[in-house]
Amino acid sequence: LRSLASSVLGGVVAVGASPVAARALSVAFGDAIERRGSEVAYPIPSTDGATIDTTNEVVLVRYQNAAYAFALSCPHQNTALKWLAGDGVFQCPKHKSRYRPDGTFIEGRATRGMDRYALRRDGEKLFVDVDTLFEQNKQGAQWSSAQVSLA
Repeated sequence: LRSLASSVLGGVVAVGASPVAARALSVAFGDAIERRGSEVAYPIPSTDGATIDTTNEVVLVRYQNAAYAFALSCPHQNTALKWLAGDGVFQCPKHKSRYRPDGTFIEGRATRGMDRYALRRDGEKLFVDVDTLFEQNKQGAQWSSAQVSLA
């Protein structure tokens, strides 16, 4: 499954970055460090980039002192998304929907941005609630606020 996620994402993740900055970020595979009910805990990444937890299908992103958690799949038909480093966007390989690094929908068959998980910070851990997923078109305010400042 890790090799699937590696080939699917195909690169790095950055939130709010220019394509040049997005290409410079790293991607890593990691597992949760603990679970509390529906929340999965991760260490706060020390550098900008993404951590992919294939077990829980979470993409945890750190960029410019903020953290985000995304569902690994496209909101259109649940196909695993691919990161196009050269363009600085996510793309669905099935129907070519494209998304900005912050998950905002750009074009294609999808009708909304990438789904974001609720998350919170507790000390040096980020807790992602894998049972609370926000859809941009239905829960716009929650989707927009589904991020944690790391400053």
